[in-house]
Amino acid sequence: MNRPTLNTALVAVIVLCLGGVAAALVSQYVFEMLPCPWCILQRVIFLAVALLAALALLLPGRRIKQAFAGLGLALAASGIAAAVYQNRVAAQEFSCNLTLADRLIGALGLENAVPFLFRISASCMDAAVDLLGLPYEAWSGLLFLTVGLVLLAGLRAR
Repeated sequence: MNRPTLNTALVAVIVLCLGGVAAALVSQYVFEMLPCPWCILQRVIFLAVALLAALALLLPGRRIKQAFAGLGLALAASGIAAAVYQNRVAAQEFSCNLTLADRLIGALGLENAVPFLFRISASCMDAAVDLLGLPYEAWSGLLFLTVGLVLLAGLRAR
């Protein structure tokens, strides 16, 4: 089996990350699954990974591409951590106010800048829903894992 090239992996990561955010928006606006701060933070991380992958594609030189892919890999790991925290801790709490996610979203000013994408609309407990038998944040964590594995494969490519 052929390993993907780094550029192929970067394109796949962009598609996966943007697809994940698109699925979250469909869930929110079509199926009325309102996002909590941890949900929004995961959107931010997916978009940041996609941005790093896009920049890596545009910049010349393999080392620079690898550096950006490595940063994307670190962000994917932070996305897994956010999904696990949301599942194990935040989803059990009545309020997400003043949590790390809430403070980061507020500090970045994202809710006011792009409200259709980053507005926090639910508490963590209220946002705890299942999709096909798995908690929604588990799907997010699995997507972050997939993104990380694709980046890893791209970094190992010749």
